Amino acid sequence: MKRIVRAPAKLNLGLDAPFVHPDGAIEWRMVMTSIGLSDHLQIETTDRHSKIRIFSDSSFLPNDRRNLAYQAAHLFLSKVGIQTGLEISIKKNIPVAAGLGGGSSDAAAVLRTLNEMFQTGLSLKELANIGIQVDSDVPYCVYSRTALVSGRGEIVTPLKKLPKMWFVLAKPNVSVSTPRILKQVATTSVSHPQIDELLSGIESGNYDQIVANIGNSLEEITTASHPQIETLKSRLIEYGADGSQMSGSGPTVFGICRTESRAHRVYNSISGFCNEAYITQPECDTNKVF
Repeated sequence: MKRIVRAPAKLNLGLDAPFVHPDGAIEWRMVMTSIGLSDHLQIETTDRHSKIRIFSDSSFLPNDRRNLAYQAAHLFLSKVGIQTGLEISIKKNIPVAAGLGGGSSDAAAVLRTLNEMFQTGLSLKELANIGIQVDSDVPYCVYSRTALVSGRGEIVTPLKKLPKMWFVLAKPNVSVSTPRILKQVATTSVSHPQIDELLSGIESGNYDQIVANIGNSLEEITTASHPQIETLKSRLIEYGADGSQMSGSGPTVFGICRTESRAHRVYNSISGFCNEAYITQPECDTNKVF
């Protein structure tokens, strides 16, 4: 059996870290959406061997047990009691260590696809419960639609689709260590975005209310080490975006535009300043096969 599937990147429209648990785990309250920028995965069973093998066109991606797609496949096969050889080839389009959840989305795509291939009938919630063992972003990526994410990442509440909008992404030429950023949350006074107002804007489909209430508690921490993030945010606004912020732990920032024509003008301007720039829309179709 073989499947070729998409693994969409995610953006954090809102990211709040209300408190840190005694064990160091962070309590999250996030509004996330998936976008058109995606990795492509080929997942194939084989009887030539009984291992899980990972292949990738990115030299930055581990191809062993450190790979999140590997971990997801191992956990899934163990849970359902299936023994088979598996070959997973990943074509990376989502930048690595960029705050866009590429590794988590790859893992989620593996979980969804294996569930379909083997007709094991696990619900999205059951797949998410497997995914939380891999990474806190995997449960959201299993659903891969606009949602409120809470708890330690395991509680995913789907929301209405976003009103029509475009995103312009810009990644500075730096990589961010998410664990290093998260360790600072317990000892740093962070801002708390208006998640309830953001949710209200999504519920009513109010573009202006959504843009006015985006925010990211981790932004100040990451920007302190990488000031170019703030520079990119300012340039996105200067070039015409209605709002801008960092996604996840960074360093990628995004601008929001109401129209495609405005987004292309912003993209053309920022791409002359930033080598890694993308233009995309909210995207929920994870089942498209190439």
